[in-house]
Amino acid sequence: MIDYTGTCRDAQHLCVLVHGLWGNPNHLEAMAKSLRAKHPEENLHILVAKRNSGSFTYDGIELGGERVCQEIEEEIEKLAKEGQAIKRISVVGYSLGGLIARFAIGLLYSKEFFDKIQPVNFTTFATPHLGVRTPLRGWHNHIWNVLGARTLSASGRQLFTIDKFRETGRPLLEVLADPESIFIKGLAMFQRRTLYTNIVNDRSAVYYTTGISKTDPYTNLDKVKINYLKGYGDVILDPKAPVSPLNPEETQISFYGGIVKASQTTIGRLPFFLAMILFIPLGVVAFLINSGVQSLRSNRRIRLHERGLAGIQPGNYRVPLLITGMREAVEDVYENLNSAQSHEYLVAGTEEEAAQSEPSSPMLERPPSSLDGKASRGKLLRQESEKPGQHEPPTLALAPYQFRMIQALDNLGWRKYPVHIHKVNHSHAAIIVRVDKPSLDEGRVVFRHWLDEEFIL
Repeated sequence: MIDYTGTCRDAQHLCVLVHGLWGNPNHLEAMAKSLRAKHPEENLHILVAKRNSGSFTYDGIELGGERVCQEIEEEIEKLAKEGQAIKRISVVGYSLGGLIARFAIGLLYSKEFFDKIQPVNFTTFATPHLGVRTPLRGWHNHIWNVLGARTLSASGRQLFTIDKFRETGRPLLEVLADPESIFIKGLAMFQRRTLYTNIVNDRSAVYYTTGISKTDPYTNLDKVKINYLKGYGDVILDPKAPVSPLNPEETQISFYGGIVKASQTTIGRLPFFLAMILFIPLGVVAFLINSGVQSLRSNRRIRLHERGLAGIQPGNYRVPLLITGMREAVEDVYENLNSAQSHEYLVAGTEEEAAQSEPSSPMLERPPSSLDGKASRGKLLRQESEKPGQHEPPTLALAPYQFRMIQALDNLGWRKYPVHIHKVNHSHAAIIVRVDKPSLDEGRVVFRHWLDEEFIL
């Protein structure tokens, strides 16, 4: 990766970039390049975190956060020795990197780091803030939530929220969102919190978790009109009114057009489906074997880390948490399995649904309409059966702690931007232009919006 760090000693603002699962600094090259093009090195110093590269992302959010925290401290100390004083800091996380960044921010807060350096921007791109547990529907989803959690070592258990973090006895992600934790207290100090969330084609982290939302209004785009922000093409949605109902004529055209489009898409993908039938079994076997090997290696690294033999002294970062009280092939197989899961909704009219009826994000959600009548708890409310504009999207069947996480995170105040990447079927990579190729150029529109409208220098 080309070094976009900068050598000018005048910059007082440090921006830290944190990559995602299976990632490396090269994944953030387009982001770093865009930052540097907008802000010259005399205004902004860039640090691309390096110590969680590749299979090291298996080691968990905690260990990853400690590594990033140490990198930040060492960078600021190095710059200070060279006569450069950092007075402001921004942190950007992509995918799993956003969770690692949130952990690191909590550690920095506990060290009173923000008493000396002002936190400015915190931004995430396609980060699964609520984990990757699938709102269940069907036996295959149950299996995936159980087995998927065990294929990525500590990170997998934490992402699927089946872990018990330290003495809390709760999943790490729930602790990260505890209003009394160092993590929420640290995050609250940032001047601006912004997130970009894919509404379709994200095979790794779907909308509800990256957008911190209890509903998904984008499950059937043929039934709604998408409202885009002026000046950002057909990529960035208007967060105040991202979708609106179609009129009857548009609905009919959309219905028949959708059938034709679906038929054409299915026919065009026949060779792909045939290839998948032949190669998926081999890919799954390779994925599971590699996951086992990497998990063993990860567990060994974690044990060395706990003994202080991995370059970091754990005692420096084990602070009280609560204020009161085959890489690319393997990644592809995981994404294909993850994207095959579907959602389940809470039943309308039940106490469970009513308990979650308050809107969680004013920028993306409106208050749900009142739904009369009683429904049996075993019956699913399917969004596809609703007429456009008749009701708000049904509430997803999230776990109780996920609803609590949504409330706590939204209480901080977020600027949320839905992103419609549709010219490529891999929006998780495109949203940050993970590879420099024209098919991912919609992500450059995302960068332009972020840097022109959201990033405070």
